[in-house]
Amino acid sequence: MKEKIVGIDLGTTNSVVALIQDGVPKLTPVKGKHLLPSVVGISLNNELLVGAAARNQWVVAPERTIRSIKRKMGSPEPVTMAGKTYSPQEISAFILRAIKEAVEYELGTPVEKAVITVPAYFNEVQREATMEAGRIAGFTVERIINEPTAAALVYGYGAKEAQHLQIMVYDLGGGTFDVSIIELHEGIVDVVATAGDNLLGGDDFDELLANMLADEFAKEYEIDLRTDHQAWARLLRAAEDAKIELSDVQYTEVKLEYLTKGEKGRPLHLTREVRREEFEDLIEGLLDRTIDAIDKALKDAKLEAEDIDRVLFVGGSTRIPAVWNLVRERMGQDPHTEINPDEAVALGAAVQAGIIAKEDIDAILVDVTPLSLGIEVANVSITGQVTGDIFEPLIHRNTTIPVHKSKEFQTLYPGQEAIHIKVYQGEHNTASQNTLLGDFMVEGLKPNPQWHGLTKVTVNFQIDVNGILEVTVTERGTRTRVQQRLKADRQRMSPEQIAASQEKLAEWSEAEFSELEAVELDPGVMALFDRARKVLEQPNLDADLAEDISTVIEDIRQAEVTGDKEKAGELCDELIDLLMEAE
Repeated sequence: MKEKIVGIDLGTTNSVVALIQDGVPKLTPVKGKHLLPSVVGISLNNELLVGAAARNQWVVAPERTIRSIKRKMGSPEPVTMAGKTYSPQEISAFILRAIKEAVEYELGTPVEKAVITVPAYFNEVQREATMEAGRIAGFTVERIINEPTAAALVYGYGAKEAQHLQIMVYDLGGGTFDVSIIELHEGIVDVVATAGDNLLGGDDFDELLANMLADEFAKEYEIDLRTDHQAWARLLRAAEDAKIELSDVQYTEVKLEYLTKGEKGRPLHLTREVRREEFEDLIEGLLDRTIDAIDKALKDAKLEAEDIDRVLFVGGSTRIPAVWNLVRERMGQDPHTEINPDEAVALGAAVQAGIIAKEDIDAILVDVTPLSLGIEVANVSITGQVTGDIFEPLIHRNTTIPVHKSKEFQTLYPGQEAIHIKVYQGEHNTASQNTLLGDFMVEGLKPNPQWHGLTKVTVNFQIDVNGILEVTVTERGTRTRVQQRLKADRQRMSPEQIAASQEKLAEWSEAEFSELEAVELDPGVMALFDRARKVLEQPNLDADLAEDISTVIEDIRQAEVTGDKEKAGELCDELIDLLMEAE
């Protein structure tokens, strides 16, 4: 039996895993669902929560819960959860470990290797951080591939060999946006151009709607919900639910009871009808930015909209009708959604994993680097004036990878014995306006009298199949070589640091949930439960009243399990009366 390699879409909102089974890419359930919410938390009982349970907790205990960690990948800043600090890689590793355990349970055998996807516009530091998260979770990360490329792989899987298609993949997820132009021909998936935005996605749509509602609430009650962690978390969750509902209906109601307290402790509620047109007006500016990215990708690919044979939709946010209409208008054709937009990336990652595992798959992946890579240089005028902070690209964006490029440079002044190499990624002519990937010193240079005391060096950039950059500087005269995988701002984790993070994760085992606890409760009910918890913690609470409160809570849980919403509502009213008596 061939060793299985899994394909993982490590998403901002949800994560998905798939693998090749019987020659076909198939999703593998995690906790009984194909979509695992990318949320991690520590419960009040000090137990680890991953997935839906953590997502539920985030509404009532945001300080004990981490969501949308993907947006922080590559950042040196730690996050805090239940009073303890974690790196973004460690939080992502909790999610990946849950996936690993689920796949191993499903297959009944250990799974050690994975292909993990990242947004096409992730830079080198973010890609490396994703690989580190995989290692912490116990995976050997065989490949990092771009999400739009993965989607094209699964759409091209099983296509007729003679078919030659120009495809545009429009990938709008929870936290990031990518658009890629891909050529599909005889089993070869060739990425021609890519563009996008790492800070544009469904999270931003939710926040715009939540801010609108918070502004209205503040105008009415002079209370800013954004300053209350729990109230803001509930409002964001309600905004997300409203966004999802508005993909199917013209109107929806945002209703949040006991959202906060006003004067003299009076409970305040929020009830607001939201129209689809109103929501679409809110997000119009963000959607226009995706069209700008389409134009950029088409220009880089030297194509017009009519040259594109298919537009593929990927990512849950593509379900918004305004997205469909906007892309259809720009491209002159209906997008394809034959494969579930939430699942396409993971399925494509599984295809790539199958290729690596030597499964019977006829496909070759040819990817590109999304942003230009180069170094900071300086020019010396005839008068001797030095102008610095100039970006000199060695590898231009949309260059096929793997690739290596070299360029010769010389020192600024005679006798110079050291140079400071600063490596940047981006498109701005001013080096410091781009992303600094890393820097290092090349010392001990020997000036050459034949070149007026200057020293010539060759800078070589080499990008591997994962988009990871290695830089080599060679002095021409002595052939001295300095090789770096970038001493970046966010230092790469050493094997010892990886091991320490693995031990940190090993301290936590996921909580076992009963059927009652696993039910996804309404945010209003959860807020009520949180209020009840605080009441039950009161040292002087009457024992009989405490018992009554606990009994009603369990009755509400039971009603939620059986789906008896009417009874659950009546019991919630009863609980409110008890809490008011206790408070």
